[in-house]
Amino acid sequence: MRAFSAAAATLIIAVLCGVTIQAAEAADTVRVRGTVESIDGSELTVKTREGNSTAIKLNDNWKVIGVVKASIDDIKPGDFVGIASLPKSRGGDGAVEVLIFPAAMKGTGEGSYPWDLKPNSTMTNATVSNAVKDVDGRNITVNFHGKEKTISVAEGTVIVTFGPAAQSDLKPGMTVFVPSQKADDGTLSAANVVAGTNGVAPPM
Repeated sequence: MRAFSAAAATLIIAVLCGVTIQAAEAADTVRVRGTVESIDGSELTVKTREGNSTAIKLNDNWKVIGVVKASIDDIKPGDFVGIASLPKSRGGDGAVEVLIFPAAMKGTGEGSYPWDLKPNSTMTNATVSNAVKDVDGRNITVNFHGKEKTISVAEGTVIVTFGPAAQSDLKPGMTVFVPSQKADDGTLSAANVVAGTNGVAPPM
């Protein structure tokens, strides 16, 4: 995986405070998921996964954070990861997606809390203590705030990390994840856009 400069790490830490904020998150935060319909100056229009066209005002000096493909073999003990998971019928949790944080971001949004990627999903941001190979993938045990949780990661689970991107990379049709703030009048604004690069969609 690519190394990050201190400046890039600081930027991504800032955006992740909006992306993987804990359960005490402000009620006016709206996570917009979908594809770019258009971008006109400081206004981004996203065709959401629900099928609506949603306009988002981009704040001054807005940034794009890239998402790039990673591998299960990239996950090592001591790494800090964000895992969206769902309860399994036979017990325990199964990963829906895994985000490997750059080393400079260790500790970002640490904890395990409800997430809105899918109904009943949970986001767990924690440190990997082990990743044991299983018949259908791996069981990853993570630690956060003195607690331990084991999540199974099946073969084919989407695994990504962050990579550099620029405003000019944002194009119609690109899949994005936009942590936005909702004003009293219902309008949305955002300082950052998480976007897939090289065909990799943000799985958050």
